[in-house]
Amino acid sequence: MWNYNFYMYITTNPEKKVLYVGMTNNLRVRILQHTENKGKPDSFAGKYYCYNLVYYEHFTHVDHAIAREKQVKKWRREKKVALIKSENPTWRFLNNEI
Repeated sequence: MWNYNFYMYITTNPEKKVLYVGMTNNLRVRILQHTENKGKPDSFAGKYYCYNLVYYEHFTHVDHAIAREKQVKKWRREKKVALIKSENPTWRFLNNEI
């Protein structure tokens, strides 16, 4: 699947204490789904209110997006924070920009 849109993304809760790493082919819809699920205990992002987008990367091949998601998920929090700060130093919520 070449020349499509895929995203690896990181969301956080309003207090910026919990990070969620995911992958999707429609970032706008996925963030809306996280927002709709906030507070619902049946998913990690819902349970911990991780619906604020703070970082994302774009890919044109699904395998690359999946590989990047797996890579970042394994990282310690400090490394994820450094990645976020490299593009979004103030941790501005990007939901309205996508």
